Amino acid sequence: MFGLILGFMLSADVHIPSVINVCLGAAIALAVSGVSSAYVSERAERKLILRQLEDAMLSDLSDSSHAHAATFVPIVVALVNGFAPLVISVLIMIPLWLNEAGFAWVSAPLWSSLCIAGLLLFTLGVLLSGIAGIPWYLSGLKTLAIGFSTAVLIYLFVGPS
Repeated sequence: MFGLILGFMLSADVHIPSVINVCLGAAIALAVSGVSSAYVSERAERKLILRQLEDAMLSDLSDSSHAHAATFVPIVVALVNGFAPLVISVLIMIPLWLNEAGFAWVSAPLWSSLCIAGLLLFTLGVLLSGIAGIPWYLSGLKTLAIGFSTAVLIYLFVGPS
């Protein structure tokens, strides 16, 4: 969503309803792709692990908690993998919808959406700081720097029109 918003910001004559349609279409495609790809790969991996466990134990585990987990876990992972980016995309799009609904205080909906995207990138970095074992502000700034680098690349390749 970050890249789409930047691309629209660099375009001339931006029509906000078109931006909403493109962003929503991309968000839905990202969700479907995330759910399906995560489910297929996670299910294959869980089945392999179950089969290896059955071979090691010389036993049929088809009615065990391991087998049930091999069925249930890929569904949960797939739903999270698909719906997390969808929710984040919807959050980024809120200023666009508010602008179309006539809320005058959203005078620059693309900039507002970009700011929300940046805030979400920083928040992701903060959440990842616990895993990385680094201070939250450094991790937040690193993810924000990745977003900024993306913006620079988009500007270099797309440029203003």
